[in-house]
Amino acid sequence: MAESSHSGGKKRSRSESEEEPDVDATSIQSIPLENDLTFTDTSMALQMMRAQFPKLDKVVVRPFILRSQLYSSVKDRTQVDRELESLKKEAVVRVFKLNTGTDDNAIMFMDDYLIQTDNAVKRVDVKDREPSEVFGWFKQHVIKSKTDVTISHPELCSLLSNGGDVTEKHVTLLINAGLLTRQLIDQNLYWFAIPNIGSILKGLSQGRKELVSLINRTKYKEMVLANLEKKRLRLSPLDIRFHIRDLIGSGLLKTVQSPIGILIRLSRD
Repeated sequence: MAESSHSGGKKRSRSESEEEPDVDATSIQSIPLENDLTFTDTSMALQMMRAQFPKLDKVVVRPFILRSQLYSSVKDRTQVDRELESLKKEAVVRVFKLNTGTDDNAIMFMDDYLIQTDNAVKRVDVKDREPSEVFGWFKQHVIKSKTDVTISHPELCSLLSNGGDVTEKHVTLLINAGLLTRQLIDQNLYWFAIPNIGSILKGLSQGRKELVSLINRTKYKEMVLANLEKKRLRLSPLDIRFHIRDLIGSGLLKTVQSPIGILIRLSRD
């Protein structure tokens, strides 16, 4: 892999109303992936990938990063897992299990997640004002104290009860808002969820297949990264850079140094 020539390690300070941190998003978006493929630590990778998150049409979702993308950019996976766990405990990020694959996890900065949550709550049609108080309880007592990707029904009710008397209406409202997803195998267990991400996950799965198919159709099952990055995917709202990082980290693609630049090649392992 190519060494990153971009530092990008500034700590960011922003309010919820600000769309971007103190970086030039336009200039970051224009950095060739070949010059910005690897990082020395997880926090730096997360910040840069957040800034490079594609602009989406017709979908309102804050930037998120896949764990596989971190694996593609920071060589030591154990380091990624260790540093990610620290960031979770410090409430800098939240990690979510996705339904697009067994090992698929999304990471979202906590301030982005809180904005996403607030926006989802505003769109919920609450006919009875009383159950809507659960959103405040969830934000105050559940999000701040539970950092795992799942939560059991008894634990959820126990934490929510710090705000008031909990009923099934409260839990149903959280599910309808997209904040929780009930597990199919264990009905007493919930996944924490990113609201309004459903259509993007469909595009994520389709984009993966499209990108692999694109490279598979070439003569040597490989493409120069600089050329591949110029391609546009038809089936995914996410840009090709997002998918390249994801598929390298998941092992479906690999990078090979060559005299003409970095090659992206299908893995044959």
